[in-house]
Amino acid sequence: MPSTYTPIATTTLGSAASSVTFSSISGSYTDLILVMNVGGSVSGNAMNMTFNSDTSTNYSDTGLWGTGSSAASGRHSNATNAALSIGVGVSTSASDTQTMVQIQNYSNTTTYKTYLARTGNTAGSYPGAEAIAGLWRSTAAITTVSVACGANWVTGSTFTLYGVKSA
Repeated sequence: MPSTYTPIATTTLGSAASSVTFSSISGSYTDLILVMNVGGSVSGNAMNMTFNSDTSTNYSDTGLWGTGSSAASGRHSNATNAALSIGVGVSTSASDTQTMVQIQNYSNTTTYKTYLARTGNTAGSYPGAEAIAGLWRSTAAITTVSVACGANWVTGSTFTLYGVKSA
């Protein structure tokens, strides 16, 4: 069954910001897709997100990353945020780090929420590609998504949230 992507909101930073938040997300889609072209004020910082402002230890993830010459893996249990990168750090240029996050069944109120994040960094201190599978242990519908990088997002970073509807 084909799906359609509907842009919900886009933010392009006119100045540095510590985080970007999408709030009042409608429950009328099946999934969410977050696309980011970003940079951080400090090269190599990891990226993360929170759902519904939850900073309790309700997140877990497993990631795989590689640089073309080496590969590694890592995981977090009982974390206070959802990792979008573990081994591939954000670059200082707003165009060098690209991330796509798929958040499945975000409005379902009977299951925990899962997400898949893919990041590529073409420059900076930690270049490479990474994939993360994560879990938010809550049955609450996701109405707010916030993303941060451990430093400030740089001017020109873009964030677009899409809703996915089954056709």
